[in-house]
Amino acid sequence: MAATGTALSAIDDKAWDLACAREPVIRALAALPSLSPKAIEAARSELGLRRTQLFELVARYRHDPVTSSLVDHGKGFPKGRHRLAPEHDAIIAAEIERFYLKRPKPCLAQLVRDLKMACKEQGIPAPSRKAIATRLAEIDQRKLVASRDGQKAADDRFRPVKGSYRAEHPLQVVQMDHTLADIIIVDEAFRRPLCRPTLTLQVDIATRVIPGFYISLESPSATSAGLAIRHAVLPKAAWLADREVEIDYPICGIPDALHMDNAKEFHSHALERGCQQHGIGLLYRPMKTPHYGGHIERLIGTTIGEVHLLPGTTFSNVQAKGDYDAEAEACMTLTEFERWFALQVGIYHGSIHRELGVTPLSAWKEATAARQTRLPADTERFLLDFLPYEMRKIRREGIELFNIFYWHGALGTLAVNLDRKLPVKYNPLNLSAVYLEELDGSHLVVPMRDRRRPAITKFEHDMAVKALRELGRRSIDENTLFAMVKDQRRIVGEAVEKTKAARKSAQRIVYALDAGAPPAASRMIAASPAAEIDGPEEPVIPLKIEERP
Repeated sequence: MAATGTALSAIDDKAWDLACAREPVIRALAALPSLSPKAIEAARSELGLRRTQLFELVARYRHDPVTSSLVDHGKGFPKGRHRLAPEHDAIIAAEIERFYLKRPKPCLAQLVRDLKMACKEQGIPAPSRKAIATRLAEIDQRKLVASRDGQKAADDRFRPVKGSYRAEHPLQVVQMDHTLADIIIVDEAFRRPLCRPTLTLQVDIATRVIPGFYISLESPSATSAGLAIRHAVLPKAAWLADREVEIDYPICGIPDALHMDNAKEFHSHALERGCQQHGIGLLYRPMKTPHYGGHIERLIGTTIGEVHLLPGTTFSNVQAKGDYDAEAEACMTLTEFERWFALQVGIYHGSIHRELGVTPLSAWKEATAARQTRLPADTERFLLDFLPYEMRKIRREGIELFNIFYWHGALGTLAVNLDRKLPVKYNPLNLSAVYLEELDGSHLVVPMRDRRRPAITKFEHDMAVKALRELGRRSIDENTLFAMVKDQRRIVGEAVEKTKAARKSAQRIVYALDAGAPPAASRMIAASPAAEIDGPEEPVIPLKIEERP
């Protein structure tokens, strides 16, 4: 990997924005077999770089084709920091707000004169024109246009969607959305009804193929969006083989842009940074304009419509359902529904699309024959770039996160030699391991220090902490936490034959732990020397329902 000098999550926002602006231009240059003078001059003109800087960026991107390789870490005075005294910055900010961000629109020269007068009144030297122009360049452009030209002008200029989306080539724009599937699924132990699963679905606008999807019992979240993106981007041969599904599913590759609605999970910092790291643009629909997501809405209608033929369907409305008892007829587990849906995707890909005039799969193969799709340089790291994180300092006891200690032999050196915090990423679906983002951007899988602890989910942790708080516990340690989780799982296990809520909770834990299992966890755990264990002698036994054949 090209040395970036800092972890992805800790990169300065201004340096990161500059790297994001450079990435499409540098990516295009890096794809060329040789750099022609014309291409070099065009890139220099667009990016404002010297030839040596341009060649350096191309070399770094070819070595590691991710956005963070383009981050500047030059010597000398740090970019983004101001040399002026705080009183100068305060005067400049105040006069910009009072004078410049008003109508009629003053020009830069008028602002310079106004600031000279303000500084003279306070008896301090006036700032240079360049310093003032630098402060103006740092103002949010939407705020700038709204203040000087009006809110409508700002909306017209910066609104990401102007109308119905069209794309010229595969993966130029991919739409993504969540929906509840119109079917009741059953648990795997007792085959009794649980709930409707959540489907996260994608569609490629140019070819109408389904790049990927994700089905779970979880509510929509940034993690489920990240898992759907991973499924879409990576090749699917191994995924299909694990589920014993035999279909032609060659769709894979990093999209140029994702188009989504304004749901909270699509605005998460983790999703934003993960997409920027891999050169994926984020486009959002204007508020209260569902027609701007017409492609994904129609696809959801098509795919969910097929669900209405399955036993246990809830149909789309009460009138269509009639007196049909969905819970009594339900018979498919989440795993079985996922296999059925994968086969349904294969049928959809092989059916003539009304607008295309050919099948989506044919359109994909024809379009990608002349245009190669981008794939991640490191497939194992890809999902980690989309996970949430917390900043933690490495201690001699290891990493403490959510009242749990994590340890790996490699942490010993970091605990002694590193005195600052590092990003520790985690998968809310499985807290059996965390992912330490090191200084060079690589990740270390760090398992629980006490290997006898069972894997738990973030929602189990939160429920246990809430219960302990209600019991009056102010301080919570690892032993207390896992004792409470054990008690809660025991209660769920006793109730699982009686109540739907308990069956749903138990099955939700099973599916979440399986979906969130850390990559190469066995290899990392084997490589980590045994740590001293302060926990109970008897291990905490997970739910029996987890022991699936």
